[in-house]
Amino acid sequence: MVEFSLGIDFGSNSARALIVDVATGTEYGTASCTYPGGTEGVYTDPSDHNLARQNPVSYLAAMEVCVTTALEQARKKAGFDPANIVGIGIDATASTPLPVTETLAPLSTLPRFENNLNAYAWMWKDHTSIQEADAITAAARQRHPEYLAKCGGSYSSEWFWSKVWHCLNVDPEVFEAAHTWLDFPDFIPVALGGVTDRAAVKPGVCAAGHKSLYCEEWGGLPDTDFLNSLSPELAQLRSRLYEHAFPSDTVAARLGAAWAEKLGLPAGIPIASGTIDAHSGAVGAGVGNGRMVKIIGTSSCDILAEKFPGELPDIPGICGLVDGSVLPGSIGIEAGQAAVGDIFNWFVSKVCDSDHKLFAKLGKEAAQLKPGQSGLLALDWQNGNRNILCDQQLTGLILGMTLHTTQAEIFRALLEATAFGAKKILDRLEEHGIVIREIVCCGGIAEKDALLMQIYADILGRKLLLSASEQTCALGAAIFGAVAAGRYDSTESAQAALCRFKDHVYEPIPENQAVYAELYDLYSELHDGFGTGNHAAMMKKLIVLK
Repeated sequence: MVEFSLGIDFGSNSARALIVDVATGTEYGTASCTYPGGTEGVYTDPSDHNLARQNPVSYLAAMEVCVTTALEQARKKAGFDPANIVGIGIDATASTPLPVTETLAPLSTLPRFENNLNAYAWMWKDHTSIQEADAITAAARQRHPEYLAKCGGSYSSEWFWSKVWHCLNVDPEVFEAAHTWLDFPDFIPVALGGVTDRAAVKPGVCAAGHKSLYCEEWGGLPDTDFLNSLSPELAQLRSRLYEHAFPSDTVAARLGAAWAEKLGLPAGIPIASGTIDAHSGAVGAGVGNGRMVKIIGTSSCDILAEKFPGELPDIPGICGLVDGSVLPGSIGIEAGQAAVGDIFNWFVSKVCDSDHKLFAKLGKEAAQLKPGQSGLLALDWQNGNRNILCDQQLTGLILGMTLHTTQAEIFRALLEATAFGAKKILDRLEEHGIVIREIVCCGGIAEKDALLMQIYADILGRKLLLSASEQTCALGAAIFGAVAAGRYDSTESAQAALCRFKDHVYEPIPENQAVYAELYDLYSELHDGFGTGNHAAMMKKLIVLK
């Protein structure tokens, strides 16, 4: 009898489902569905470019479509039987917290909040809580510096506590109506399992540790006294959250009767604790000691899972070091850039006022240029700097434009800028003793953009491998589903059986490396000058004027 695992991946704009043979990794069915509502599922506010919200109801609608479609596809293959799906794994963007009722239903399902964006899910790239994040950072530096040591030295406006606090400050009615808050990766197991009791929720340590300042060393979430110093209401909320968080091979719930009927699956299938989408992608791409996985999409995430013989070093500017967050038994390390694909989309759609067809033309023309030929240099901060400066108020910059500068030259400079930003992260990790022997790339851009991948290989100075699966996040989720179901005794053993790599490898080109080394020195001057030096306040003054 062939057994299967179902991985469901919730990205920024769509949900994807993948059904795999738990013994071989053979893919039997896959499908995706864009979130309904908003613009590709995202609700924004023209008066505030930092706002990005989503309706959690749309997550469930997209999930139903993509899972049932993947099942239909799988049924066409010999040997498939939905009754033989033994485990379900979940991944989702984080921190994307959403307020819920006492029975854990999204607050947005209540009629009085159905059109209130503050009652929606606060998407990971919502940066409306910059002031709250700065206040959390300042308070932690004074009272609990150990909190910041595990998240790169500052707390982000992308993360849980800053968003929840901002909700209190701008919409106390929503805050008061919320019995508790669930991060997106934890909401889906709750919904699928029909869980209605807060005490029965098993939150994943991935989102808890990387986004909510959870750490076993200091007793879980930040202590009540610290939260009370920020806001008494936050301190009160802590008691309605959770005491413990769990690795992603834990059974968080079992498929409830309602969703089993909707999806055409047997009730009772174990559902693994939710994990962050990028971390799940790293697992699906074979992350392990000395092997970094770089997920390149709208943003980027660099994920490692390291086993340290001694004490774990603190790494300034790296946004997360969490025990068990990627692979149980290893220290999960996360870094990344707040925008990569979003920068390219911005240039094509906003600046060039064109559609996706322009990408092919610009890519072809940019590929004809040699490194340095355009005379341009750019900073990749159009959505702020996540790492290593950890400053969401930094903005983009392009240096060297003349009356002869072309769209393709600017496009290539933007590609190169994201690669230089990636190298900054790599350098910081290595400065603190993290040995990175190889890099596996995955995500839509890595799959489709050979020019970008070659530029990354040249600038990072390493061979770049590609995951064989185009759905590494969903595959990682399926791996956790198989482990939670008891089909493997460890995540690593499941990876060894199910992860594959493509034959093509991107190798650095020596002559390109030489030119990029000079450009990287110039990029570093811009990076430090506008990020930390004399010009650091200039970008922020422009925001105030805006």
